[in-house]
Amino acid sequence: DVPLVESGGGSVQSGGNVTLSCAASGLISLLCMGWFRQSPGKEREAVATMTGSGIPQYDDSAKGHFSIFKDYTKNILYLRINSLKPEDTGMYHCAADVDDFYRYGLGAGPLRPGIGSWGQGTQVTVSS
Repeated sequence: DVPLVESGGGSVQSGGNVTLSCAASGLISLLCMGWFRQSPGKEREAVATMTGSGIPQYDDSAKGHFSIFKDYTKNILYLRINSLKPEDTGMYHCAADVDDFYRYGLGAGPLRPGIGSWGQGTQVTVSS
């Protein structure tokens, strides 16, 4: 397990942009990492992941709206959210594991149980 600390959330206006950060206490180059959102009254959902080989994966509804990328020199995972909407409101958690989260890719099956590391989350609140 690798400790993860998220930051970058806050209260933002609809239509704005935000970049969330997930700092890992360790090398992230081969880790599968991703961002998951927990919204009020909804189940946790994956918004974007990046496989251990560096391939980004997005929920079909999120393409173009989210961008996930890594800074390997700083061991930080980022999530850029463009054109924020009120429905983007939620707690965004970062996760990491040595194995990929999904057997067949994000959206093609359930999240694999036993993900090794989760951060505490950073809250994003979008006002209209």
